[in-house]
Amino acid sequence: MAMGLRDEDERAALGRAFGGYRARYEDEASTIDGFDALLRSEENPFVRELLAGHLTASAWLVSSDGTRVLLTHHRKLDRWLQLGGHADGDRNLARAALREANEESGLDGLRVEPDIFDLDRHWIPEHKGVPAHWHYDVRYVVRASTDEEFVVSDESHALAWRDIDALADDASVDASLRRMARKWLAGNR
Repeated sequence: MAMGLRDEDERAALGRAFGGYRARYEDEASTIDGFDALLRSEENPFVRELLAGHLTASAWLVSSDGTRVLLTHHRKLDRWLQLGGHADGDRNLARAALREANEESGLDGLRVEPDIFDLDRHWIPEHKGVPAHWHYDVRYVVRASTDEEFVVSDESHALAWRDIDALADDASVDASLRRMARKWLAGNR
């Protein structure tokens, strides 16, 4: 987020990013329509308190050679997923994805790419009194440096580097991970 941008300018910038994503992935139009509608709503979609659904930011954190991705065995959801989390009011979701990647991995020297890599709307079950709700997850490519020595945060059971080629066809992993692996292999190296 550039300093001084008003809320409508920040929303317009994200709306343009959604348009760029639509141009690359026309087959995901219905998903993109849901993200656009949330962004145009009167509510603030960047805060977790919006229980009708809110925007989150995730990182497809790839190794420096582009062959592996760092995944987390998510503590709350008990599944292997990409790193990421709540925007907590940050309207620059690429920056939020980078922050989450750094916090959850402990890796230094990470770089985020500005274009949206993937969009995924998924249901989050009730947890510790927070009602079930939708996450509208905006995902960005984050590139690791040659230092791959991660630190497991309190949000994870474990972290692991996984081969992207193997993820693409692994029916045991989350469908959105397989989709991102296929997108990566299709030319985003």
